[in-house]
Amino acid sequence: MKPASNLKLASMNAVRPALTRQPTVEKRRSSQRVLLRMPVTVHVAGRQAAISGFTQAVSANGAVVILPEGLAAGSKMILENPSTKHRVEAHVVRPPQFSPEGSLVPIEFLSPASQFWNVVFPP
Repeated sequence: MKPASNLKLASMNAVRPALTRQPTVEKRRSSQRVLLRMPVTVHVAGRQAAISGFTQAVSANGAVVILPEGLAAGSKMILENPSTKHRVEAHVVRPPQFSPEGSLVPIEFLSPASQFWNVVFPP
């Protein structure tokens, strides 16, 4: 019966895979996303005409916005919430992905604007 006690000690000292895994994307996020479809207006630096679109998901730090055209990563813009007329400076985080609805453009606010969407985000 001695080998059984040795196995128990070995299993107690073993590294468990769950403790060494990299955090999931959700755990690495700086804030929670909320699925919310609402209109937005994008004022891109260097363009006279604003672009109308809508959100797919929002967070306290930005959003994924669906626009009729893609914007290059790093593009600076002013994002406007048409219902409140609030504006916030933002930039495109990554190149857009294309969907049947339009270009999915991930944007991030340049400064904190947690009240921009008028949404309470989960902790």
